[in-house]
Amino acid sequence: MKQAAYAIGLLFLLVGCQKELSFETQSYTKKSALDCTDECPEITVSIPFASGKPAISDSINKKVFAVVKEIVYFGEKPYTSTDYNDLIAAFIGSYEKLKTEFPNDELGWEAEIEGKVTYQSDSILNITIDHYSYTGGAHGYKGQRSLLFDLKTGKTVTVSQLFKDPKAFKVLAEKKFRAQFNIPEDQEINATTFMFEGDQFQLPYNIFYTEKGLLLFYNRYEIASYADGTQELLIPYEELKSYLIVK
Repeated sequence: MKQAAYAIGLLFLLVGCQKELSFETQSYTKKSALDCTDECPEITVSIPFASGKPAISDSINKKVFAVVKEIVYFGEKPYTSTDYNDLIAAFIGSYEKLKTEFPNDELGWEAEIEGKVTYQSDSILNITIDHYSYTGGAHGYKGQRSLLFDLKTGKTVTVSQLFKDPKAFKVLAEKKFRAQFNIPEDQEINATTFMFEGDQFQLPYNIFYTEKGLLLFYNRYEIASYADGTQELLIPYEELKSYLIVK
């Protein structure tokens, strides 16, 4: 009887563990098969893959793949890839097609994408995707993407869903942005070096959860020139108690 009870208890423990959401890193790499003199065009993708709680993990994995697919995309038509191996093959295929059409052009393509779980609480998950790609031109493009998920459903959480009153939070963010970057309140937001569309302050496309607070992150070209780089504003959680819904 004791052995049977122990076996049943172990079975419940194993089932319970399988129901827990967990992540493992999956990596993919592909180089061009065409002859190259220096560094051959290459793409590397490293992403956190969710497992356990099938409905939630499936939703997270699909969203992460969709974003990576959007980042990797090159050409006139979106890639029809349905998995990472097909996706990296499509990227290299785009290079090889272009190289075949223009054999005398120097085309030093590369892409590097790395995703990590950077924040997780009982209610929200933040996956950060760092990416760099070069497909010709004066320089490549480096950026970061923030993916926020509701851990109860696995669905994406939008910026507007983070706050009780998004408009009020935007007012707070602009006030702190002006203070950090020394923009007088009686002048337009673009009075110094910034390039907000319509000369109106806007929240960034990417907001990250950190241990200290919410990080408002503007990628290159979003509100400033490439040379000015990225722009960041950290707002401590203590100042967000009356604004933030999810932490």
